[in-house]
Amino acid sequence: MNELSKSTKQIPAHLRQFVSEQHYEEYTPIDHAVWRYVMRQNHHALKDTAHPAYVEGLRGSGIDTEAIPNVSDMNEHLSKIGWGAAIVDGLIPGVAFYDFQAHGILPIAVAIRKVENIEYTPAPDIIHESVGHAPILFDSKYASYVKRFGEIGSKAFATKAKHEVFEAVRNLSIVMEGRHSTPQQIEEAKRLLSERKKAVKGMSEADQISRIFWWTVEYGLIGTLENPQIYGAGLLSSVGESKHCLSDKVVKLPFSIESCIQTSYDVTTMQPQLFVCESFDQLTEAIEEFANSMAFRKGGTESLDKALQSGSTSTFVLNSGLQITGTIEKLFKDSDGEAIYVKTAGPTALAINDMELSGHSKTTHYSGFGTPIGLLEGDISLEECTEEDLQTLGIEKGRKSTLAFKSGIQVTGRVSTIIRNNNKLNLISFESCKVRLGDQMLFEEKWGTFDMAVGSAVTSAFPGAADAEGFFGVEEIPKMASTEPRLLTEIEILYQTIREIREKESLDENSMVTVQNVLQVLRSTYPKEWLLRLEILELFCEHCVQTMETEQVHQELLRLSTTRELQRLIKNGLSLLPIQKESQRC
Repeated sequence: MNELSKSTKQIPAHLRQFVSEQHYEEYTPIDHAVWRYVMRQNHHALKDTAHPAYVEGLRGSGIDTEAIPNVSDMNEHLSKIGWGAAIVDGLIPGVAFYDFQAHGILPIAVAIRKVENIEYTPAPDIIHESVGHAPILFDSKYASYVKRFGEIGSKAFATKAKHEVFEAVRNLSIVMEGRHSTPQQIEEAKRLLSERKKAVKGMSEADQISRIFWWTVEYGLIGTLENPQIYGAGLLSSVGESKHCLSDKVVKLPFSIESCIQTSYDVTTMQPQLFVCESFDQLTEAIEEFANSMAFRKGGTESLDKALQSGSTSTFVLNSGLQITGTIEKLFKDSDGEAIYVKTAGPTALAINDMELSGHSKTTHYSGFGTPIGLLEGDISLEECTEEDLQTLGIEKGRKSTLAFKSGIQVTGRVSTIIRNNNKLNLISFESCKVRLGDQMLFEEKWGTFDMAVGSAVTSAFPGAADAEGFFGVEEIPKMASTEPRLLTEIEILYQTIREIREKESLDENSMVTVQNVLQVLRSTYPKEWLLRLEILELFCEHCVQTMETEQVHQELLRLSTTRELQRLIKNGLSLLPIQKESQRC
């Protein structure tokens, strides 16, 4: 069954390449036990410490304690608040992640963490994506912030070095959750990430946006420094950190965009400090103010420099309204450092109002595109010229003309096409054209038609395409072949057995015999298996089983809890069981 059947209609075509499927039958009984442990802990720990909207949102988002959620069900519940859910395959590029949110779609990775990482994992998983992100969206102001953040974040430029960091983070997340990964492989993945981070120079827009997102959407607190509440998804989905974050071991700082940007983070460990905002309105106001510093709003040569440094597909917009999408290869600048000519490499397309211009797709400009930018001599803004003005300049269809720019660039050729939109001149095409800058030839006649973008200034630049569907094409959501159900391992069968017994209304004599058989196998073959023992003890407590067996399982868990890595996990699990008062209750 395609779990996306109810959600694909709202997924933009250019984002479908990141969409996957949830093969629910592939979750193992251990996976469901991991989910259940985290959910029980979170319900207990967060009812008094999380933002009130979170607790209410858990009920409204289609998330249940007993089993991993079906994303199609979550999508249906989220539709009630104008949101949706889409399944993605693990870690996706930041621009795409934010773009999903900009369209009101929560991207959900459907893999689930291993038992070894039950408290926290740096890899995207269904616990973090669903339990962390979905419930709090039921607060309308917070949902508006996340959507607006997505719109702004999707416009943030990264550098080539930053793209390499992303790949290293993705690799680490895969290795950390790989069921057969060795400690050596994990250490090597961490080393590679550290190496890639060191290669990053300066702070790109993507770096800044990433830090703001981390310290708000992922790890934010709200309220007062003395009595904060949790709203960040990373905290809400982490059994260990949701408790640790409110302790005196974590420094609480007042929220500000500047402080968030200046504070780095480590995805592999608990955070030493957190920022506390006063309200979700404060977050929205702050991100809007930050957006004013970004290339998509500032424009100018600085925005072109960021596009160049990204080394990937980007769009720059001229004050005529023309949008040029491609990979900027070179900028020519004047003595003041201002861009006067832009050259792209590879497929390039032109658009107006986010719609590809007919005859100017990447098929037409498959090998790149170049255009001058700036005023003509006499401080003339070509984009503002009327038909009479053009005639004065000698720009008429079929006529050989010369345009002289203040920068020294000269365009000489026969005018073949003139395109206008909203009373602005957008494009002039020349045949038999030469473009010179002093002794340097920027375009030669033998190269064909010179389509000159018209614009005296750059008003915006951002990653991606103006017309994403036109540039990248319509991606069909891949249909993954259904896999044959694999045979459960012995330990998985034991988990499944206890799960089936728990679903019964009573613990009868036959069920008790089955539980005792499970315990025998555990004691003979799996002496360190703590989570299943905890589920069995919970089963005994639920049904008031007061026997020597109950006490023995309890003692086995206490002995296992003496190991450092299991101490907190088992202690937290036992804290939810009324072991000491059970006889009185029964």
